[in-house]
Formats: sequence, C-alpha cells, structure tokens
Amino acid sequence: MKKLDTKDITTIGMLSGLSILLGLTPLGMLPLGVIRITTLHIPTIIGAIIGGPIVGGIVGLIFGIFSLVQNIMAPVAISFIFWNPLVSVLPRFLIGFLSGYLYKALKKAKVKPLLSFAIVGAVGTLINTIGVLGMGYIFFANRIYETLKVNAAVLLGGIALANGPAEMLASSIIVTAICSALLLNKGKNKKTKNKKQEK
Repeated sequence: MKKLDTKDITTIGMLSGLSILLGLTPLGMLPLGVIRITTLHIPTIIGAIIGGPIVGGIVGLIFGIFSLVQNIMAPVAISFIFWNPLVSVLPRFLIGFLSGYLYKALKKAKVKPLLSFAIVGAVGTLINTIGVLGMGYIFFANRIYETLKVNAAVLLGGIALANGPAEMLASSIIVTAICSALLLNKGKNKKTKNKKQEK
C-alpha cells in the first residue's frame, strides 16, 4: 500500500474541503433545464487522477461520511436511504479507488491524457450513479414505495436516466479542464524551467 506523503495529505485536505463546500452551497447541484446535476463527486475523481487510488479513495470516503451526516442532520424525503453507509459511503469510496486504478490503466496503455481525463470523469460519475441508486434500490425498495407511493425501480431508474448522461458529460468536461491545468501545464512549466537551466 502506498504511504501517504505531505503532498498527498494536502491534496486530500483540499479536495475533501471542496467536496464539503460544494455540499453546503448551490454549486453542488447545478440546474440544467428541468434537472439538477450533481458536482459533489468531481473532487473525488480529480483526487484519484492526481493522487492515485488511495488518495481518491480517502477523498471519496470523506465525501461519503459528509453525505451520511448531512442527510441525518438535514433530512429530505428520501434521506433515509443515505443513512445506510453502504449507500452513502461505500459507493463514494469506490469512485475514488476505482477511478484511480482506471487512470493508471489508461496511462499504462498510453491513452492520450485529455482522453484519459474525460474517460475517468465519465466512468467515475457512472460508478457514483450506479452505486448510490443501485444500493438504494437493494436496501430500500420497499420503504421507498411505502414512503412515496412510487415504484422504487421507476423512481431511481428515472433519476439515473434523467441526470446520468448530463452528469457524465459535465464531469468529463470539468475533470478534463482541471486535471489538464494541474498536470499538463505543470509538466510544460517543468520542461521550460529545465531548458532555461541548461542555457
């Protein structure tokens, strides 16, 4: 297991703080026509790309714990599904952990960085959507029907179909833009600095 260094700890702190900030402000749920797309998971994906699976997993874990606490402290209609850590915490950990390994695999396969960022952004979002809604259905299908008088498969499937594609696209764009700035520009600046030193 990779030992965390000061840079990793700083990355975890900053991105976890950003996740919490997004969760406490309207920036975490952006209106897009008649739907609202979430950006809460994006710092976790970024952490996975720039810090690896462990850093991404820890950022996701903190995001998941925050989601659990937030839904206990300020519940809404179906907050009860997030009271189960297998719904609120586990999928968020997996976003970072699996996205980190996916990025490593793409890098090893020599996929171009911009395409890699976009793919990881989309797949990380898919993990979040399937993980949270899938676990919610497994554990709370009956309670959702009892509470809302709506078939759980219809409700959760509708949310996935309505929000999922837009969230995947938004995540791909945002993750690509931020990771390009953090990783690619840093690499260019380092090369420029080395050339100046050689002169």
